[in-house]
Amino acid sequence: MSPPDLDPILIQVTVPLPIPMIFAAITEGKQLREWLSDGAQVDAVVGGRYELEFDSETIPFSSRGKVTRLTPDHELGFTWTPPPAFDPTPEGKPGRASEVYVRLQESPEGIDVTLEHSGWPNSEAGEEARSWHFRFWDERLHEFKEYLLKAAYG
Repeated sequence: MSPPDLDPILIQVTVPLPIPMIFAAITEGKQLREWLSDGAQVDAVVGGRYELEFDSETIPFSSRGKVTRLTPDHELGFTWTPPPAFDPTPEGKPGRASEVYVRLQESPEGIDVTLEHSGWPNSEAGEEARSWHFRFWDERLHEFKEYLLKAAYG
């Protein structure tokens, strides 16, 4: 029996804007290119593609995911392909996809946007990949909030 996976990454930002505006920024390719990636193609339906290109990264890579969950204005889940340098799958074994889940929930300060990224194997490579992705998502979610506030208020 293999050890349980590492804890998921959990990051939250609060955005004082309407939910439809926030949800569009995580499901529309044009907006994703403004705060997350250099290229984005999204078919916002369960089973649709959620493909991101990162050309300007220190480690350029592509994530070829699929939408796994979608409730408009509430939640989005998609599979994630990590950069090869941070793929925790042992060499020679088929890769296993991790999953990103984003939930929007009203709070007194605005809309809480919570990102959960799970699927980290309990190994040294899993810990290294989880650590890199934590920094990656933390930076991106803060860029996400800045992008939305600038789009709303200039």
